[in-house]
Amino acid sequence: MRGGTSKGPVILSTDLPDDIQERDAVLLALMGSGHDLEIDGIGGGSPQSSKVAIVSLSDSPDADIDYLFAQVMVKERRVDTTPNCGNMLCAVGPFAIEKGLIAPKNPVTTVRIRNLNTGTLVNVEVQTPDFKVTYEGDTQIDGVPGAAAPIGLTFLNSAGCKTGKLLPTGNAIDVFDDIEVTCIDMAMPMILIDAHLMGKTGSESPTELDSDLMFMKRLEKIRLEAGVAMGFGDVTDKVIPKPVLLSKPTAGGSIKVRYFMPHNCHKSLAITGSIGISTATIIAGSIAQKIIGGQSQDRLNSIVNIEHPSGKITVSLLKDGDRIENTQAAVIRTARKLFEGNVCVPEGILEEAI
Repeated sequence: MRGGTSKGPVILSTDLPDDIQERDAVLLALMGSGHDLEIDGIGGGSPQSSKVAIVSLSDSPDADIDYLFAQVMVKERRVDTTPNCGNMLCAVGPFAIEKGLIAPKNPVTTVRIRNLNTGTLVNVEVQTPDFKVTYEGDTQIDGVPGAAAPIGLTFLNSAGCKTGKLLPTGNAIDVFDDIEVTCIDMAMPMILIDAHLMGKTGSESPTELDSDLMFMKRLEKIRLEAGVAMGFGDVTDKVIPKPVLLSKPTAGGSIKVRYFMPHNCHKSLAITGSIGISTATIIAGSIAQKIIGGQSQDRLNSIVNIEHPSGKITVSLLKDGDRIENTQAAVIRTARKLFEGNVCVPEGILEEAI
């Protein structure tokens, strides 16, 4: 399925081995991990198209469905289940309804989803006219051609999803490699950096940024130092925290971003990233709030329009009292079912994993 601006297989947990090592071996084989093109699997040769969503019924009183996200590395034979993915999350609600895990309502079905990677709870509104999932609609999102039915995502408890703190270091500003940053853990642990402090305008294309090897080396140095300060230890082999360049908007938005995954620049923006970035605009003294300047986001309800390489994404923030940690965030996305059936893996995969 396509979920937002990402793509990958959505699989029932009961169709995968219970053993984590065996499960990951199957995922590596079916995606073709370890090759630039993932030529021996169904992966797309890019971090945005080498993702897997694993779905099951939830035993939580606060959720209907459990969703485990797996980032399958393209060039490395490695699976990372540390982060959440809000784009693939868009596909989980429709999938759960189509597979009979959730009874549809007319005309909209709300699916309560618990992300197992982070413990985040998300309410997802799926269009189900006449009790059937529809993917057809007029909603357009930047980074995806055409239009489709809207899917509403409301993130309920995203603060401190991996560290237990909105600001893991306890500071709105930290300094790594002589660069001021904001370390934030809201839906996704991130390091927010003013692009100009890194010698960038913030308008560079992902390809331009990826090809600047000196810049990428320094960005990784900052990420490694921040990872320790945020409590993750050595993050060399982890995809979190994600570094993000911020700059002033140039197309009528609130702020402009370049989001890294972490070693490639995203061609648009992760949904979880958009939640954290928009929340940072209401944190006093943060890099994000310094950049938006006079566009103070102090109202009870705030709309943040984030410019990214493929366009914009709009995030609605609902503050609950004075605690930013209680802020809820909502976005509108789309999804599409691309195909359904069986994917084959070599017979010896499980034996090799044991």
